[in-house]
Amino acid sequence: MRILVTGGAGFIGSHLCERLIADGGEVICLDNFFTGRKANIEHLLTHPRFELVRHDVTEPILLEVDQIYNLACPASPVHYQYNPIKTVKTNVMGTINMLGLAKRVKARILQASTSEVYGDPIQHPQVESYWGNVNPIGLRSCYDEGKRVAETLMMDYHRQSSVDTRIVRIFNTYGTRMLENDGRVVSNFIVQALRGEKLTIYGDGTQTRSFCYVSDLVEGLVRLMNTEADDIHLPVNIGNPGEFTMKELAEKIGETLGRKLEIEYLPLPQDDPKQRQPNIERAKKLLGWEPKVPLAEGLKKTVEYFGKSVNADAASGNR
Repeated sequence: MRILVTGGAGFIGSHLCERLIADGGEVICLDNFFTGRKANIEHLLTHPRFELVRHDVTEPILLEVDQIYNLACPASPVHYQYNPIKTVKTNVMGTINMLGLAKRVKARILQASTSEVYGDPIQHPQVESYWGNVNPIGLRSCYDEGKRVAETLMMDYHRQSSVDTRIVRIFNTYGTRMLENDGRVVSNFIVQALRGEKLTIYGDGTQTRSFCYVSDLVEGLVRLMNTEADDIHLPVNIGNPGEFTMKELAEKIGETLGRKLEIEYLPLPQDDPKQRQPNIERAKKLLGWEPKVPLAEGLKKTVEYFGKSVNADAASGNR
């Protein structure tokens, strides 16, 4: 099985490449290294079933593959708002290019969508049939609406051209290989705590998120790609339904580090969702999937990972 992973040098993509190789696949990792890092896949470069291609998905590419995981796109507000037009292009043109490739070579394709398609949800927890509450002209819409269009393209290519498609709506994911500066709450809190800084909470800290460890997510992606079912082409939520407030997350990180952390409160950014929690009944029924790694265990691994890089930065005088 030849498998293409776009965004394969990224946080989630690198873990997925690792898993696919372990499962016996031939993996082509495609990345333009905007947020992906060579360090994430360095240990795979000498593997005989791994190939790295530096390429931007907004440009067409011809490859012979059996499966495509389309993960290419910056996934944190800091990065996707840096160049919002590029973010939209990656989501729309990148998805069109990957769907065109899948159609041409008759490959199965999985699109990494996001819980952001639900916007600031009025329905809680979020089920796949919920259409969402998204601001189409806001600061986050380059990502939110870009992913919604990517889902539209997947369904239209499936209906019109019989492309074998899968759509996964990924909820907040954390773990090793996250970027220190990616602006996601788990990495923000851990890095600030390790540096002895105050933890920055936006709003009053009562907004909630659900945190899925990266190995659980990868298991869900692989199962979705390789499951056969009548309604398999419709979206599937993959995330951890355990819901925590930002204050609770800060406390959990303090417990992991064994000390009390100071908190600084700042204004809530525009269109920041108040609640986020997946309903995963569809994933349970369709894939036999549910998360296995509890937050305390996942945070311990993530803190250990960031501890090495933050200490290395401190030793070299970098911040």
